[in-house]
Amino acid sequence: MSEEVKKDYSADSIQALEGMEHVRMRPSMYIGDVGVRGLHHLVYEVVDNSIDEAMAGYCDAIDVVINEDNSISVKDNGRGIPIDLHKKEGVSALEVVMTKIGAGGKFDKDSYKVSGGLHGVGVSCVNALSMHLHAKVFKKGQVWEQEYEKGKPLYPVKSTGDTDDNGTVVTFKPDPEIFKEVTVFNYDTLAKRLRELAFLNKGIKISLIDKRNKDEKGEFISDNFYSEEGLKEFIRFLDETRVPIIGDVVSMEGEKNGIPVEVAMIYNDSYNENLHSYVNNINTHEGGTHLSGFRRGLTTTLKKYADASGMLDKLKFEISGDDFREGLTAIVSVKVAEPQFEGQTKTKLGNREVTSAVSQAVSEMLEAYLEENPNDAKTIVQKVILAAQARHAAKKAREMVQRKTVMSGGGLPGKLSDCSEQDPEQCEVFLVEGDSAGGTAKQGRDRNFQAILPLRGKILNVEKAMQHKVFENEEIRNIYTALGVTIGTEEDSKALNLSKLRYHKIVIMCDADVDGSHIATLILTFFFRYMRELIEAGHVYIATPPLYLIKKGSKKRYAWNEKERDEITNEYAGGVAVQRYKGLGEMNAEQLWDTTMNPEFRTLRQVTIDNGSEADRIFSMLMGDEVPPRREFIEKNAAYANIDA
Repeated sequence: MSEEVKKDYSADSIQALEGMEHVRMRPSMYIGDVGVRGLHHLVYEVVDNSIDEAMAGYCDAIDVVINEDNSISVKDNGRGIPIDLHKKEGVSALEVVMTKIGAGGKFDKDSYKVSGGLHGVGVSCVNALSMHLHAKVFKKGQVWEQEYEKGKPLYPVKSTGDTDDNGTVVTFKPDPEIFKEVTVFNYDTLAKRLRELAFLNKGIKISLIDKRNKDEKGEFISDNFYSEEGLKEFIRFLDETRVPIIGDVVSMEGEKNGIPVEVAMIYNDSYNENLHSYVNNINTHEGGTHLSGFRRGLTTTLKKYADASGMLDKLKFEISGDDFREGLTAIVSVKVAEPQFEGQTKTKLGNREVTSAVSQAVSEMLEAYLEENPNDAKTIVQKVILAAQARHAAKKAREMVQRKTVMSGGGLPGKLSDCSEQDPEQCEVFLVEGDSAGGTAKQGRDRNFQAILPLRGKILNVEKAMQHKVFENEEIRNIYTALGVTIGTEEDSKALNLSKLRYHKIVIMCDADVDGSHIATLILTFFFRYMRELIEAGHVYIATPPLYLIKKGSKKRYAWNEKERDEITNEYAGGVAVQRYKGLGEMNAEQLWDTTMNPEFRTLRQVTIDNGSEADRIFSMLMGDEVPPRREFIEKNAAYANIDA
């Protein structure tokens, strides 16, 4: 980022754009939802303010604490939110920032060149949705404080002592009236985001402490995140279970056309393309102009080099953009003063000027790298040629899938037991492990809106398979055909067209044992790598069959884990028969309907991707060749056994 004069951050930097009356009435408009994701979004909004201070050059340490009462404290050593009188509002600037939606230095270009917040709702939104918030500012040699309940100040900003420090501490507790579903913060969810922020903003120390839980030594659970090399370290972290085929991460950092651009990439021996893009620290999982610029720069530069090398002379067909990205893990991070977002979730960058800036940066980086590393350059071109040959084979296999894909109701897989309802929004399909469980599910289902597709054994591990092998696999072809989706565009050979999707609920239903979990993970890996659009559109679910049936006389109850089993057993007090289900096939049709398929009583877990880079890392680790990290992950998560990355 270019050097510029650092301006004083005072009350005049704060502009109040509009009130916050509707935040409590319509919270989802501001934070997405009032479930688990929205709850954690509150923390990110406060942390973003501190990151903005760091990006402006005034802060290098951020501490996040989950307190014993499940409130959150975020502390930074920045300039401190202004506390002097705001001329227009007639109260302290701190109170304006905390109680006016859209009020903040982010709208004043003298205070912040770029900002991590999407819409500037920021900390005032957090305040509105908290039962209690306490702001403490260290500034001008004094400590300044103000407290709020449900967004309303309890007293004017006041000085409560002297200090030599600078910075801000915001402590808030979410309001259970708003967050009815959950008010408990998940440590791992916060850790993943803070680790990501440390990689994206090198040189900033970020700590996380959980005062609700202690480790074996009796110390609070905690993590410290810090990155000296930024995106280069991020790539190594994401690719720790993959085998690199070039010497080191290729990276660049600089400014093009006034836009700060950072890029890091490496080639590995996998068959997947893993591109992650960020704008002002926001994960733009729908991509946008910065990703287009990266692809253009990569393809143009590598194609030019490959042509000049003569290695493509014997190839009988054209190389496509896809071929240059097979086995590539890359991160693109740009800082844009006024980002324009589009797409379904407002995470697709639309600024046209960014395309050429990133394209130019990537071209210059790669040209220098290929010239200085001829052995790596040859390895990359060989990988591209193999990818092109595999794509050619995959195209034929994909066309076979397309021919079998539903066009007018015919050609469905023989094993599919379809439902009679024609409206996809009302229909659901269960992907069931094995013919035995499939038979039980067919008997137990409501055939009006529930379809059953039995899968034979374990499907192909797509993490370690070439694309044409995936499309040639019979079970996978059956999934494509049953769902009615079509695949492949000029730009992306794996892109999915959901316009003819036949079911809006796709439910993975496997045994509640180790084998069943493995099969569910194989199916999820396939969806993540080849049908990610289905997950992002909210169509993929995991069924949760019970583990135990507890009987006493004519009474019977089901338990989904050991704790529930013990509670029910104690409640029944003696004379209890406990049956452990080893698989879905052990249940009769009525039991399977009652516990797992009946919409009135079942529990379906929706598969979501909150953090694309973390999901990519987990699937690579679970389905790859490296055993130690997989064992460590399973041991750590055995109690939850939940792969909703």
